[in-house]
Amino acid sequence: MLDPYDDAGWETLRTEWQFPPEVTYLNHGAFGPSPRRVRQERVTWIDRIESQPADFFERHLEHELHRVAARLGLLVGTAAESLVLLDNATAAMNVVAQSVQLAAGDEVLLTDHEYGAVARLWQQRCDLGGASLRTVALPTPLTSSDEVVERVIGAITPRTRLLVVSHVTSKTAVVLPVEAICQRARELGVLVCVDGPHALAMRPLDLATLDADFYAVSCHKWLAGPFGTGFLYAAPRVQAQVRPMLISWGTPPAGARGDWRDEFVWLGTRDPSAFMALPAAIDILEDIGIESFRQRTHDLARYARQQIAELAGLPPLVPDDRAWYGSMIAVPLPSGDPVALHQTLWQRYGIEVPVSLWQDRPLIRVSCHVYTRRADIDRLCEALRRELRSA
Repeated sequence: MLDPYDDAGWETLRTEWQFPPEVTYLNHGAFGPSPRRVRQERVTWIDRIESQPADFFERHLEHELHRVAARLGLLVGTAAESLVLLDNATAAMNVVAQSVQLAAGDEVLLTDHEYGAVARLWQQRCDLGGASLRTVALPTPLTSSDEVVERVIGAITPRTRLLVVSHVTSKTAVVLPVEAICQRARELGVLVCVDGPHALAMRPLDLATLDADFYAVSCHKWLAGPFGTGFLYAAPRVQAQVRPMLISWGTPPAGARGDWRDEFVWLGTRDPSAFMALPAAIDILEDIGIESFRQRTHDLARYARQQIAELAGLPPLVPDDRAWYGSMIAVPLPSGDPVALHQTLWQRYGIEVPVSLWQDRPLIRVSCHVYTRRADIDRLCEALRRELRSA
């Protein structure tokens, strides 16, 4: 287990990642690369599968998928029987959209911090069913969890069929009080789907306690699993209504009644090696110490927040509190062209960091992982200082 303040130990671990020397990578929240040991584990599985594919797919696939789901379940506080392995949170959210029946007059409720692709999916799903998509605006700045909960729950109407809410928002990097939101929504009989790609590993997560109806996850972000790995959690009370996006063989004989997960085992022949490497990613996280990881990366995000807010001269979106942000922080910037600044930071300085527009304000989002150094953040801040001064 690493001391979160032992720079030498983290510097040694940093060699697990292979960035070009001219690149400063501060975008793990979008595309989180895997450490070397995880990539090697995947190659080992590829070799095993390709050496005798009939043996693997016919005799071992289901057992190995269950083994991986069980290991993930231990990490997130649920049983393997409540998880299905999917490519990412987008795939998981699409399964939810396929499974929740919407009729004319129904409503789906989002917040104005939700991921754009999620809003697009549910708009299309509502259009197909004659339902309405409504968006509730959260307070700006966010200062009170109770106020957030009341704002979301207060927007629920008798027509609300489903509430979709991020655990950690994408553009704004805010931790929302999903536990309280789920509890209040259940009391009103409203289904809740939590979009959780940024929460896995970054935040404590116990799905049994959270008790959302659905929880969508990507494993390539803070867990640093291979690209193309994620899962959907479905609470036992809703598992019977879950429907896959793709129809293939499933597991039981045609017409037989099986487990809700069966339809997700045989989605046609696909490469399962990325899933098989997930336990290696969990091993690394547990070797580091998950709380050490969270403390270290939060401290780096806090440092980035302080430095950028000082040079931008604008107040952050949330209080300086670990309850509101974790390993990633989004900080407002002065008015300007976020696309141009994003391109300049990459082309002129070799800094990979997203700059986007949210509610007519530019935001820069800094992600901090095992390999991140304070020097990386200092380099970003110096580049920002130059560019904002010349704007």
